[in-house]
Amino acid sequence: MKIAILTFDGFNEIDSFVSLHILSRIARDDWTVAIACPAETVQSTNGVRIGAQQPLEFANGADAVLFGGSPRSREIAQDRAIMSRLELDPQRQLIGSQCAGAWFLAKLGLLATRPACTSLKSRPALEATGVRVLDRPFVASGNVASAGGCLASPYLAAWVMLRLAGREAAARALGIVAPVGQKQQYVAAILDVVSPFVAAGAEPVATE
Repeated sequence: MKIAILTFDGFNEIDSFVSLHILSRIARDDWTVAIACPAETVQSTNGVRIGAQQPLEFANGADAVLFGGSPRSREIAQDRAIMSRLELDPQRQLIGSQCAGAWFLAKLGLLATRPACTSLKSRPALEATGVRVLDRPFVASGNVASAGGCLASPYLAAWVMLRLAGREAAARALGIVAPVGQKQQYVAAILDVVSPFVAAGAEPVATE
């Protein structure tokens, strides 16, 4: 399985790094998680500069694609030079967003009939475009999901793991990063939020 965490200039470190770290706890030889960027390096809102692990096109062949958010998400989602490099398909891929990353889902037409979760700052403008935004940390509809609030990243990571690796693997990975002394409660709380969306009739993801 290949998971691409799309990370752009101005990115929020929590959005990209937390998902990367949690998803990388899956111990399988066929499991690859990578930060994919439109350039060789990108810089976060707080000035942290990182090198891309994969080019943006890595997302086109990935089993799951997660859009990290940033104050520039709306602007970047309108950049044809960047967006034209993506060929995503919710029939064969899981596609999710974190916070302001919901702007990318909207641009791809994935929120026309689906509700979304996003950051409080992005909510008014997204709603003005006709997107139905929920007051909750996570929502999924079929193969499309979104999380609202930076610390909702574990919900998005858990969704990908539940769909692609199963509940036992997801619980084990979450348990590795959970706070000491609260592991059982922490894992249960996340899975309680995400599991109903997986059980509610998720679309199968085609694998090669």
